[in-house]
Amino acid sequence: MAKPDTHHASDVELNEMQRYVTQQRGTEPPYSGALLHNKAEGIYHCLVCNASLFLSESKYDSGCGWPSFYEPVKDDAIRYLEDNTHGMHRTEIRCGSCDAHLGHVFPDGPQPTGERYCVNSASMRFTDDDGNQVKG
Repeated sequence: MAKPDTHHASDVELNEMQRYVTQQRGTEPPYSGALLHNKAEGIYHCLVCNASLFLSESKYDSGCGWPSFYEPVKDDAIRYLEDNTHGMHRTEIRCGSCDAHLGHVFPDGPQPTGERYCVNSASMRFTDDDGNQVKG
C-alpha cells in the first residue's frame, strides 16, 4: 500500500490567503471561496498535507458563506481546540495530520450528526472521482 502524500507548510506553495488561513488561523471573506459552490463528487483534502478531510456526500449548503459539512471522513481527520477569540466561544477545527487551521464546528448542522463543519475553501483542495484537483 502506498504511503499517503504528506507535506508541511514549508514544502507547499501557498498563496497569501491560503497561508493566512492555514498558518495564521485566519478566515477568508464569506462567499469568496473557490469550493463554496462545488457540487462535484469526490474528496476534500487538506491543502497543506493532502490528508483526506471530508467526502462530498457530507457537504451541504448551510447559507453561512463557507463550505459546510456535517461530518469528517474519519474521526481522527480533525483536531478540535477551544477558541475564545473575538469575544466568542467556538470550537476551532484543524487538520488531524498537520495541524493546519481549517475553520470551526458548530452544533447547528443537519442530521445525522447535528454539526456544521464550517471550513475555509483556502484550507482545502478537492479531488473529483476522475482525479481532477481544484485548490480552494
